[in-house]
Amino acid sequence: MKKIIIANWKMNPKTPRDASRLADKIGRGVKNIKSVEVVFAPPFIHIPAIYKFKTGAQDCFYEKSGAYTGEVSPLQLKACGVRLVIVGHSERRALGETNEIVNKKLKAVLGTGMRAILCVGEAERQKEIAFPKIIRDELHEGLSRIKKSFFRNLIIAYEPIWAIGTGRADTPKNVYEITTIIRRELYRMVGKRIASKIPVLYGGSVDDKNSYAFVKDGAVDGLLVGGASLNANKFVKLVKAVAGL
Repeated sequence: MKKIIIANWKMNPKTPRDASRLADKIGRGVKNIKSVEVVFAPPFIHIPAIYKFKTGAQDCFYEKSGAYTGEVSPLQLKACGVRLVIVGHSERRALGETNEIVNKKLKAVLGTGMRAILCVGEAERQKEIAFPKIIRDELHEGLSRIKKSFFRNLIIAYEPIWAIGTGRADTPKNVYEITTIIRRELYRMVGKRIASKIPVLYGGSVDDKNSYAFVKDGAVDGLLVGGASLNANKFVKLVKAVAGL
């Protein structure tokens, strides 16, 4: 299985030209790397500027069309060349997004044939609890009543909220333990044959210095990268580290 690295640019950069330049510079740096799949997730308005690269979206709405001012549907994203959509990111949940809404969005995205990343993670590390209930709830409620055939396009991203944008990354040992339990939960939900093909990523203060350790010792299938993906040189180093170069 190829490693997957998602560059989540959040509300950056400022202009389509800046987005194009950033993607071009990264693209040149990673073009010969075959063992890692790199996907850019820019703000909606920058998607056309980087159409020649594998492109994801940071969010979407769950309806196909209609009177939903300010929203963007999965079908519209797919028509723009988007291949993957991030769903349930903690920054969206902090704005009021519930597990029920996340579930609707997952169904909508997967129903188009695109891939979807379901983000899960606890607000704070609780040493006395090996597997926080919030993660289990986000998995089970987020994936409730989703067709098993859709799981072939599902990706899970474990993002401990306390590590996102703080510079305090989790440890590979902790990530290994949590993602192993996430995989066991998936086994129980859809069976080992299907669950074994669902990539599990890590995100949270990932950079070019710790990326290799998370993939090797944390045993994840890739990374969801925020701030470090806005620096082309550091991001290329990060991808090369994961590729073992």
